[in-house]
Amino acid sequence: MTVTTTDVGSGVHLRYETPHIAVLTLDSPPSNTFSWESRRSFMKALDILDADENVRCLVITGEGRAFTAGAHLGEDQSMSDEQLTDYLAEFSRVLNGVQNFRAPVIAAINGATIGGGLEFSLCCDIRIASTDAFFVAAGVNVGLIVSFWRLPRVIGLGPAKEILLTGARYTAQQALNWGLVTEVHEPADLMPAALAKAQRIATRAPLSVEVTKAAVTGAFEMDFAQGQALQTKRFLEMFRTEDHQEALRAFFEKRDGDYQRR
Repeated sequence: MTVTTTDVGSGVHLRYETPHIAVLTLDSPPSNTFSWESRRSFMKALDILDADENVRCLVITGEGRAFTAGAHLGEDQSMSDEQLTDYLAEFSRVLNGVQNFRAPVIAAINGATIGGGLEFSLCCDIRIASTDAFFVAAGVNVGLIVSFWRLPRVIGLGPAKEILLTGARYTAQQALNWGLVTEVHEPADLMPAALAKAQRIATRAPLSVEVTKAAVTGAFEMDFAQGQALQTKRFLEMFRTEDHQEALRAFFEKRDGDYQRR
């Protein structure tokens, strides 16, 4: 397997593990915060990957001892309300870019996940963690507010209130117990586990995977009738695709499918 890299700018590294699996590594030591420059680099990387239909799964991880601490607090201290609103809108573009990315996104959470970094992780579709990882909803610790919308939707209202109102530090095991992450691995095993999961996803029919991700992401905003109507519509669309027929052949022939996205 040949691993290739692409230069996207400062603070973010993009590499392709396979033609179908990309890895973005956040690298802005010590906490991998998103400065103005690293936000631009990250959005550039997402644009590159979104345009590459060969990419079927994205893994995001951090360099060093942190996953990410979110936005760079030092940049916002001297801003006017208007500038701060623009600043938050820019960081929201990063969050929404991950949440709405065409293909599934796996967070391989290697370390500290704090404040806006917790919010960033919630935008990923699947979260797995190292035993070194820990989680802090730091809003109340610094007189701010964050994560009140996404966190309860992921882990439920009770656990979310504890995390949000205490601002305490929670371990990877506690995150696993609450469903914030779905697996915990020793540090050396984290990326192999993430890449194995990405490979599994990448061997499924990509149109079906992408439609499923979009539907699940929007499901909490639908009532039952809307959900049923969307499921019927998307099912019929997928049923008519050549990839569906190829998936059936691959299943019975016990092989990976050769999908053409049509």
